[in-house]
Amino acid sequence: MIVIGIDPHKSTHTATAVNSANNRDLGSVRIRSSFDDYAQLITWSKAWPDRIWAVENASGLGHHLTQWLVSRGEAVVDVPSTATARVRQLSRGGRRKNDRIDAAAAACVAFSQGDFRPVAPEGQTGVLRVLDERRVDLVKQNGRLVNQLHALLRELFPGGIGRDFDTEDAAKQLKAFRPETQADAMRKNVALEIVGDLRRIQFQIDDLSTRVKTELAASGTKLMKINGVGIATAARILARTGDPTRFANEAAFASYTGTAPVEVASADKQRHRLSRYGDRTLNSAIHIVAVTQARTPSSDGYAYHQRKMSEGKTSREAMRCLKRQVAKRLWRTMRDDHSAVSRPCSQAALGSSRTGWRR
Repeated sequence: MIVIGIDPHKSTHTATAVNSANNRDLGSVRIRSSFDDYAQLITWSKAWPDRIWAVENASGLGHHLTQWLVSRGEAVVDVPSTATARVRQLSRGGRRKNDRIDAAAAACVAFSQGDFRPVAPEGQTGVLRVLDERRVDLVKQNGRLVNQLHALLRELFPGGIGRDFDTEDAAKQLKAFRPETQADAMRKNVALEIVGDLRRIQFQIDDLSTRVKTELAASGTKLMKINGVGIATAARILARTGDPTRFANEAAFASYTGTAPVEVASADKQRHRLSRYGDRTLNSAIHIVAVTQARTPSSDGYAYHQRKMSEGKTSREAMRCLKRQVAKRLWRTMRDDHSAVSRPCSQAALGSSRTGWRR
């Protein structure tokens, strides 16, 4: 088996072929980030028909090349940059570092340590991620414009207006306003322009929400049946998780989301502390679900949170426990949805899914 490691950069990519049997460097090539050079890379790799590609940070700078290779039937795995750093540290390179060494390190990680993740073509989760990121940007932009409009209205009207003002009401008041100075006239014009921008952004947000809802319905996900999971939250969870089967179990998913506590033990002393690692965007989505459940008496999460509080835990400690349980249920739901789409599930298998809260 020949493993071709790739060290990607914005304008160039370096590929190094390594024989997995004897760890021998068989050659290297450097290409530019263009379709013509991608074709040259494939031509160069045909010298080894039995090959696999190991791309460092395939979801980052290597994303475009990775998806191009996958679309042509090539076997590609994603190698984390932290793993290649370990290989360089343990090698006899004398702290040397260049693109060829980095590409070879990615190949070594793939076949020797097995620290990789198979890359699949982008599917519905990729679509949801694009829509979710666009919607988040528009919501942030809407908030900035609302603050700007509020500041202008405070300068135009005595005492301003409340922060929960409606855009249409602001437009009516602005049209009826008669400025007495040139500065106020300019403020009125700018405020009306901001009102127009807010209307346009709100239309775009509503349109994106409709498209997200359509994609969620097409995916057949059951996430929204979980208390606290709405349309936007479900899209974010699916988009950031990707293929749920890439996690060996619910503990691996909890570690990825940063909801698993970190053990800090020494001798007879043992304690756990809050994890600051993992996907923080996904962690935030899980936090929203947990807070909603903790405040909804009819949910399982509410009873679980109250039970932890009665055991002497603080509100924050109980919330951390609840987030861990929410992450478990989310992963099981996504796993079952993935199994239902990939192959028909028997009724017995579906009935064995556990969704209740446990200690």
